[in-house]
Amino acid sequence: MDGSHGRAPVQAIGGQWIVDAYECDIESLQSVDRVCEFSREIVALLGLHILGTPQVHRFPYPHGVTSLYLLSESHLAVHTYPEHQHATINLVCCRPHVDVDFRRWVRDHFSAQVVDVQWIPRGTRSASPV
Repeated sequence: MDGSHGRAPVQAIGGQWIVDAYECDIESLQSVDRVCEFSREIVALLGLHILGTPQVHRFPYPHGVTSLYLLSESHLAVHTYPEHQHATINLVCCRPHVDVDFRRWVRDHFSAQVVDVQWIPRGTRSASPV
């Protein structure tokens, strides 16, 4: 048995990139300009479309920046933690998976020494739901 229980196979409806960047440059993590530049470049690279005005908040020193871009294709969230030299990026997109070199982009913008990237397809059903 294929685990579908009589249902038609479900096609992925895009996916989610989960990115953790470690040992980043503290000043870049505290920079609204740097976070917004990173976000705009990823959106442009993938040909995504921003809806409305991105929401960006700079927390008081020594903390970082949170940005949220609502996209017609879903959303992009960036959170920086200069006090931990860490950044997290989450891009949810309804398009099929495309290769994006998040490691290079994050290293270029935040001088990250280590970048972990995960791709999770969305809209598929697991044979053994939790």
